[in-house]
Amino acid sequence: MQVNCADLQTHLAQNLAPVYIVAGDEPLQSGEACDAIRAAAKQRNFTERQVLDVEKGFDWNNFLAISNSLSLFAERRLIELRMPGGKPGDKGADALIEYARNPPPDSVLLVVTGKLDKSSQQSKWFSCLEKPGVFVAVWPVEARQLPGWILQRVRSKGMKLTPAAVQLIVDRVEGNMLAAAQELDKLFLLYGSGQIDEQVVLAAVSDSARYDIYGLVDAALAGEVKRIPRMIDGLRGEGIDPVLLNWALARELRSMLTMSLAMTRGARAEQVVAQAHVWQKRKSLVIAGLKRHGTGSWQDFLQQAGRIDRIIKGMMAGNAWDELLQLSLGIAGTRLFAKSALLLN
Repeated sequence: MQVNCADLQTHLAQNLAPVYIVAGDEPLQSGEACDAIRAAAKQRNFTERQVLDVEKGFDWNNFLAISNSLSLFAERRLIELRMPGGKPGDKGADALIEYARNPPPDSVLLVVTGKLDKSSQQSKWFSCLEKPGVFVAVWPVEARQLPGWILQRVRSKGMKLTPAAVQLIVDRVEGNMLAAAQELDKLFLLYGSGQIDEQVVLAAVSDSARYDIYGLVDAALAGEVKRIPRMIDGLRGEGIDPVLLNWALARELRSMLTMSLAMTRGARAEQVVAQAHVWQKRKSLVIAGLKRHGTGSWQDFLQQAGRIDRIIKGMMAGNAWDELLQLSLGIAGTRLFAKSALLLN
């Protein structure tokens, strides 16, 4: 039997299967699905929990011995088998098949894996587990589905977000559902169930380091040369990982290159930003950047971001923060001639 994440709570309210397989690479939904199964098991007096991590050299005979032994203090138990790779191997497959043939009445087995490919879902061990159990496939929410997912989540909290506020969160989290959930939790703590618009969202995240990263991107597009070194120094002082800043810059550069290429084919700047669904308050920044640099410059900036990525990974010599400063200043329309001079002016 297969159940999607959205219907899992309904299923658990009515029934508790002897086996659950939660598979997928999206951490938020996978974690919440597992939490829901654990809570449902606990409500039905499966109060003991044993966690087994399937690593190299894992003893599958021990797994069978545990599953066949009486639970400690004769309590019902949840056996959680964490198998990130989704490949139990021959011994593991045999053990899981043996378990599935006669699941212990005092136990619920929760198998947690990464994404299972088609061959894994067609394997004998998977079919044997699914027969008495439930398969919960965790799929990432697509970008076009994210606004609906956010609205569904805020309704469950009794919150009210304007469409502009929802879109702002979508733009900021860039498909990261865990980040979206954290932002919604923070908004709920700050404002409860009241009406929340985009100004409230902006105020709530104004001191967030992650949004300071986006602030640096906007400062570069706006050509704010004197502000950039201070922002770089501030982010560095706060212990922000340079990989996050480079990711944000590279993401913006790819978008700018795409729009710049469209302009070489005759489209106006105003047209390309509209087609790219640029947020209204950022349109002037993006247009300013497009008018400041041509396609060749955006390609060069992207190559520079790639070099920074290799420096961060230790594949190339250099100072990532110095390179990030130079890249940001380049986007802003100037070159680094003396960092100290920029900081003093």
